[in-house]
Amino acid sequence: MSGIEDFYVHTVSVETHTGAGAFGDTYNTPATVNGFLEGKIQLVRATDGQQVVSNSTFYCAVADGARFTPDSKVNTGDRTAYVIAQNTNDAPGLGLPDHAAIYLK
Repeated sequence: MSGIEDFYVHTVSVETHTGAGAFGDTYNTPATVNGFLEGKIQLVRATDGQQVVSNSTFYCAVADGARFTPDSKVNTGDRTAYVIAQNTNDAPGLGLPDHAAIYLK
């Protein structure tokens, strides 16, 4: 069986949200992350508990998922999206690969 990385055919650029400063939101330097970008509209619960419509989901390695904090900027090539929330999907004992799901608006 191939690793999940075989399905990582897309590349995005993420600027991790680090807070707010005197001139607005602040971000880290852009980082390139490989993964799989799925265009999928769904309701997602944001960190404040509100339901928000997500227009796409980006799947990547769990280690890379830490870069995608809420409100981080993600450039998908054709648009700039913002992170609503992320989830680590793991299945210990089932032999399935762990990955992060990043919900974008």
